[in-house]
Amino acid sequence: MAKFGVQLMMVRDKVATDGILPVLERVAGLGYTAVEVSQIPMTEATVAGLNQGRSELGLDVAALSVALKKGPVATGDALDTDFAKIVDDCRRLDCRFTRIGMMPFEAMVNKDAVIRFAEEAEAAAQRLAAEGITLAYHNHHVDFAKHDGETLFDIVRRVSPTLHFEIDVHWVQRGGKNPVDVLRDFAGSVELVHLKDYRVATLPPSGLDFLAAGDFPGFMQAFANLVQFAEVGAGNIDFASVIPQAMNSGAQYLLVEQDDLYGRDAYDCLADSMGHIRALGY
Repeated sequence: MAKFGVQLMMVRDKVATDGILPVLERVAGLGYTAVEVSQIPMTEATVAGLNQGRSELGLDVAALSVALKKGPVATGDALDTDFAKIVDDCRRLDCRFTRIGMMPFEAMVNKDAVIRFAEEAEAAAQRLAAEGITLAYHNHHVDFAKHDGETLFDIVRRVSPTLHFEIDVHWVQRGGKNPVDVLRDFAGSVELVHLKDYRVATLPPSGLDFLAAGDFPGFMQAFANLVQFAEVGAGNIDFASVIPQAMNSGAQYLLVEQDDLYGRDAYDCLADSMGHIRALGY
């Protein structure tokens, strides 16, 4: 059975203040059995703490976040400059997956740039595969935009056959697709899945202030942007269908992630998500 884990991006501030091991202890105490590392520097202390979490807490390190190229917006180690370190970290942590969190921004607006990204991702995926490590690509809603009738996601998939995928069900739904259908379509190449709910918030009182001021464009801006990231079970994604399909499609790690906590404590959000997962019988 797939393991339920945490995308450590959610608790990066706690890692910065408390250290990696105390955070892993809290995560394990909530019932999670794996972690994915993102937006946390892979220093020697981090690697040592993750290894301690593996040996003492039984946590798997599901995946390490990597960039294709070192750059101003790339977080973590990059495959062009840190390849040997990435491979060494994976071996030390018994981690079989690396993941790219987002395509370059220019690839979101230009088809040729999408193709270049996919070609570079394919080369990197082949290089990592030779080391026994799988490279996965994490989607956003923009991946379902189209160039000449073909989605960005489909271009990447066509040009980079060695690349695997990390399906984020919130971003799939925000992109106008059914997460169950997408997970089914990617069966066999989706070992990592992000569990993140999709919540529609109520209209804030400020929306009515726009109307009172005669600012209808301002009102429409507020009205059209009510989607929120949410704890698993706090939105409208059917996880009773999503989780079984993810497992049937080959997911090995189902990782809870929430990009914005809206003022809540990360551990409280993670506890609520695990509560819903357990209520579904897992």
